[in-house]
Amino acid sequence: MDRATIRANKSSEFDPDGVGLKNGRFIGLPFDEEESEVIVMTAPWDVTVSFGSGTADGPEAVLRESSQLDLEDPFLSEGWKKGIYVRHPDAQFRERSQRNRLVAEDYIAHLEAGGAPATMATTLSGINDECEALHQEVYLQSRSILENGQTPGLLGGDHSTPYGLIRASLEKYPQLGILQVDAHMDLREAYEGFTWSHASIFRNVMERLPLSRLVQVGIRDYCSAEWSYAMRSNDRIQVFRDRDIRERLFQGGNYDSVVAAILERLPQEVHISFDIDGLDPSLCPGTGTPVPGGLSFNEAVHLLESVKRSGRRIVSFDLCETGKGEWDANVGARILYKLALLAG
Repeated sequence: MDRATIRANKSSEFDPDGVGLKNGRFIGLPFDEEESEVIVMTAPWDVTVSFGSGTADGPEAVLRESSQLDLEDPFLSEGWKKGIYVRHPDAQFRERSQRNRLVAEDYIAHLEAGGAPATMATTLSGINDECEALHQEVYLQSRSILENGQTPGLLGGDHSTPYGLIRASLEKYPQLGILQVDAHMDLREAYEGFTWSHASIFRNVMERLPLSRLVQVGIRDYCSAEWSYAMRSNDRIQVFRDRDIRERLFQGGNYDSVVAAILERLPQEVHISFDIDGLDPSLCPGTGTPVPGGLSFNEAVHLLESVKRSGRRIVSFDLCETGKGEWDANVGARILYKLALLAG
């Protein structure tokens, strides 16, 4: 039987109005990976975080708290029937993250004490190699999902983790654009010496991959070098700072006009990169680098739904930086569900 038939059979035997199942699957859905349309990889990794750690535990927490969600969605009724499968975090992945995080903390402490990076060059090189190995693994997983005719997503971990997914998506969709919801620009060059820092993800994307358009939304914490880099990008990078959005609303504009301006910059095929700190920090207090301001939950959902409503196709996505607390994971699970429903 084909995927659609298998899902239809399983859907007929599944009660979407019943008690939230704790069966180890996202929202207790009945589908296996082989028959699902959306496959979400997990990357429990936060080696290079520069403030709060713990987002490596986010994927496991999101899976655990997802049983609190109801399945009916006002935008896509019965959308769950498409099949959404979230892979369990790999324990070896998590162990590698913990081990390398301890090494990275020693290196960061060395820098903060005024030490020269050159005196720990071997340590730094080892961490960069480990991060690159992670990206290669994510890339291979992503390519396999795409080759199987399914839609890939990724649940981090810190925001460095989706690089391999973005690389694979660009290979399949050369005209791809990225919608980045984030408090930070993530355009720093090898932040703290880490080539693959969470603060450098989109600097790496822009310089190593043939991405034509990056649209950043909710930005409110950045350095002058990042801003200058974006302004020199020849329109490859479009920035909608949180301050600019609020000024427009304070002066009598409406949010729909803001969303329309954002969509205007996006091509037809879109990857959504959602760092949860793009939200108001009351929704994600356990994220690695919370920043005052940001989108409300409803503003974020309206933006995501508007991408779909516009006729654009969300061909891949990631959700990163979710904290391990119950509330953080509850909100993260709801954003992940919305992304998965809209993708494909």
